[in-house]
Amino acid sequence: MSTYRPTRRTFLAASAAAAAGLAAGGRVRAAGARLRYEKQPDDGRIAWFEGDDPVLTYNHADRLPAGVPERYRRACYCHPVHTPDGTVLTDDFPKDHYHHRGIFWSWPRMKARGKTVQTWHLEGIHQTHRKWLKRLVGPEAGHMDVVNEWRLDDGTVVGTETIRTTIHPAEGPGRAVDFDLEFEAVGGPVELLGAGGKGYGGFCFRFAPRKGTVITTDAGVQAKDSNNGRFAWADLSARFAGRETMSGAAVFVHPATPPDRRPRGWTIRHYGFLGPNWPHLEPFTLEPGAPVTLRYRVVLHRGDAGEGKVAEAYEEYVRNAKGVS
Repeated sequence: MSTYRPTRRTFLAASAAAAAGLAAGGRVRAAGARLRYEKQPDDGRIAWFEGDDPVLTYNHADRLPAGVPERYRRACYCHPVHTPDGTVLTDDFPKDHYHHRGIFWSWPRMKARGKTVQTWHLEGIHQTHRKWLKRLVGPEAGHMDVVNEWRLDDGTVVGTETIRTTIHPAEGPGRAVDFDLEFEAVGGPVELLGAGGKGYGGFCFRFAPRKGTVITTDAGVQAKDSNNGRFAWADLSARFAGRETMSGAAVFVHPATPPDRRPRGWTIRHYGFLGPNWPHLEPFTLEPGAPVTLRYRVVLHRGDAGEGKVAEAYEEYVRNAKGVS
């Protein structure tokens, strides 16, 4: 059995406990799994824990730190994100790229209602929370499903995103978190396109400050930044927060992803960014009534890619993959 394949957990009245936890704000602890979530005091964030160990926080209300320009106000992303030993891997509002935000999904070139906008630099359009679909602890994992809207600055809703996040218990050196992202246009088409000449846009992971960065993919260690590598997975490992030991995270593309939705290139940056680019340099038009789903797994681990058994985790992911509709 792979390090990252969750084992079956025994629950006492799991369904009732999960339902009760949702009604009570999510303080659920089931026997064995110990995953739970809490509303944060500002009521704009949901934080997940395994026991007392933090896992990740989802920001569903707008965030804007003091001193950051108003144009960078945003919501609907994950930060902070932790390894099983508590190391914070993500960054938010970094000074070199104020628009980068933990684990997020956005595009630098979009067209809707005849307007050119972008959720990347937050120009003319924003992601806003609409409703929760699910927040519960199940027999083998935690589940957090949410519907967000794409709103133009005049309030017009031009699209929706249904984000389904599955948080697995820690196993061995790491933890798997699955992201199923469903996008659909509303009231008319929405065109998506990656950055000119580079193609970045889609699912993104911005890393916290660190030292000794090593980026590894299924093609080996990547010594240089790039935009066009076609990988099944990529990992960034380093020494975070002044620690002597390595930690990191890998992003996997779901192996059953159809060819037209697979990344045509990856953006990898040693300053701290991984992104499987879709649709890259060829535009894709979302249509009402025709949702598109993208699926990824993030593996948060101790050690470097080898110690974190990233390649083995991907092999197990492939063996257990189900199709993408």
